Amino acid sequence: MTTVETTRLGGTASDVVVAKVAHGLMMMTWRPKPIPDEVAFESIKAGIDALPPNVKMFLNSGEFYDNNWSTGNLELLSRFFEKYPEYADRTFLSVKGGILPYKGGHPGFSASPENLRRSVENSNKALRGTKKIDLFESARVDPKIPVEDAMRSLKALVEEGLIDHIGLSECSAETLRRACTVVPVAAVEIEISPFSWEEETKKVLAVSKELGVAVLAYSPLGRGFLTGSIKTLDDLEADDPRRRFTRFKPENFQHNFVVVDRLKAIAEKKNISPSQLCIAWVGSLGDKVIPLPGSSHKTRTLENLYGGNVELTSGEKAELDKLIEEFEVKGDRYFGADPKTTFLWG
Repeated sequence: MTTVETTRLGGTASDVVVAKVAHGLMMMTWRPKPIPDEVAFESIKAGIDALPPNVKMFLNSGEFYDNNWSTGNLELLSRFFEKYPEYADRTFLSVKGGILPYKGGHPGFSASPENLRRSVENSNKALRGTKKIDLFESARVDPKIPVEDAMRSLKALVEEGLIDHIGLSECSAETLRRACTVVPVAAVEIEISPFSWEEETKKVLAVSKELGVAVLAYSPLGRGFLTGSIKTLDDLEADDPRRRFTRFKPENFQHNFVVVDRLKAIAEKKNISPSQLCIAWVGSLGDKVIPLPGSSHKTRTLENLYGGNVELTSGEKAELDKLIEEFEVKGDRYFGADPKTTFLWG
């Protein structure tokens, strides 16, 4: 068995050892046609089976990772753990929540004590007792409620035994610092990739390092763009949600593909895939920076996982840093909306 690189989480979970690369599960269910259970289960198992018994696979799910913002992703996990109960203790499960009950359109988010309790209880109900929520994150920072109050609400749920640890998602560096005055945050989830390397991201990493918080770097492959497998928009199904992202728009696609070609050339010289190169670069940003790619198939899960083993030379790192800093990516991280209205940084 190839040895897999590991790291530790932060805050109240600093004793937990996980694989250096986590496993995002969102796209197993948040798609027009969900991945069949048997395929999804093999994808999840593959990552866990590659680890020694004392290392946990970090699984990232959400209360709303399904069509119509439902609990389908957690229900998939409940079926997985019912079939493979011995895998429950070998995983560390993170669940994002805090959405408002779905009534059509975008449901919005709320960090009120009542809604956070409802969200946690709803997530636990979907898991049906097969697995405890190791880490709970509000999917966005609620601008109407001080983060200190939200953390106190979640701390109460920890004390009740409903969840074990608390994380943050899409928060600013200052919000993270304020949150840690209430309870040591175990992990903060933000987008990091060669496509997404903003100034606020760098500040979050700096504060996380200072305070000992792990960083979950989601979409390290630019939602699949940076893998090189999507060569034209025709490679995406007509109803693929990525067509809505500004970086995938026809007027931006070919311009942004220049980065893919450059990454592919560097990867080929190193005899690794572009995906593994991106994961290695993200992982090189800090000991507690954990790349969080999504995968729905066994081969991709293992390719991603072993990307955490790739070591970049100083020359390779400098070449990548220069490319990422100098190339101007066209389009933003989401749909071109004002970040303040979509809570991308709270």
